[in-house]
Amino acid sequence: MAVGLTTLDIAVHPVASLPGEEGQIVERIALSPAGTAAGTAYVAQRLGLQAAVGSAIGIDPQGQLVRSMLEAEGVDTTLLVDDVAMPTSTTVLPIRPNGDRPNWHMLGASLFAPVTPAVLEALDRTAAVHWAAVGFPGTAGQGAGFLAAAKARGAFVTCDLIAPSPAAAQDLDALLPHVDIFMPSLAEVAVLFGKTDDLRAAADHFIAKGAGACLFKLGARGAALLTHDSVIEVPPWRIDPVDTTSCGDSVCAGFHAARHRGLSDRDAMAFACATAAQVASGIGTTGTLASYQGVVDFMATHQTATDASHG
Repeated sequence: MAVGLTTLDIAVHPVASLPGEEGQIVERIALSPAGTAAGTAYVAQRLGLQAAVGSAIGIDPQGQLVRSMLEAEGVDTTLLVDDVAMPTSTTVLPIRPNGDRPNWHMLGASLFAPVTPAVLEALDRTAAVHWAAVGFPGTAGQGAGFLAAAKARGAFVTCDLIAPSPAAAQDLDALLPHVDIFMPSLAEVAVLFGKTDDLRAAADHFIAKGAGACLFKLGARGAALLTHDSVIEVPPWRIDPVDTTSCGDSVCAGFHAARHRGLSDRDAMAFACATAAQVASGIGTTGTLASYQGVVDFMATHQTATDASHG
């Protein structure tokens, strides 16, 4: 179950500059369910997990599209609430030729969705929870209790965030004692910890607050998993990136999918980065990602940056 941000992403590729009155012809415009909750669940479902989303959408066309696309993929949307007062969170992303993605974002219903009784009841049939509502006004004060309840039922708990605001930092103090793996990006580590040149010190900072471990998403450097006494660093896979929008969410989903299959932490990390590589190789939340086996095949036929440097 993924709880938190649910958006409709509208990706336009490639956009080297904003057009004038004459407009521009582009190669692709793609619409995808996205966000730290819906995007992670969407990728996880494609990797073979049975995923559910606890969040909210508006009753607008964007919300109808998000729900229908999630359901077409097989994601459980019974915990996705229709908000009659708020629009669906929506993001427009002009994707640059190098894969970078500036954006325009409209705040919407998912930021204000509380933890509903139905979401709490769903914990009885949930093996893993991905909490992606850090600092959201709708879940304010509810996150720690919800994650404590998840842990009491034996769920494996991970935590990601979308914006390291002061509210998010305060929320994390209450959340992390109930989190098995905290999964921030390097940019988020920079804001929350103050620097990124010492991953060991950063991990110790969050582990001291209660996290069991930290999975740092390092962008072009790959990813690192740090416990209190171990470090696993994995390099990125060599690709020509097209759209890096959902790479962080796909690392989270890839790690969950690999862990569910019984892979070791090191192998799960490599799989997570390979999932992100396939997502970044195309447009939208899933990019070129087809299936769990597709990622396995990709890993068998492609090199990591480390492999290439030694080849």
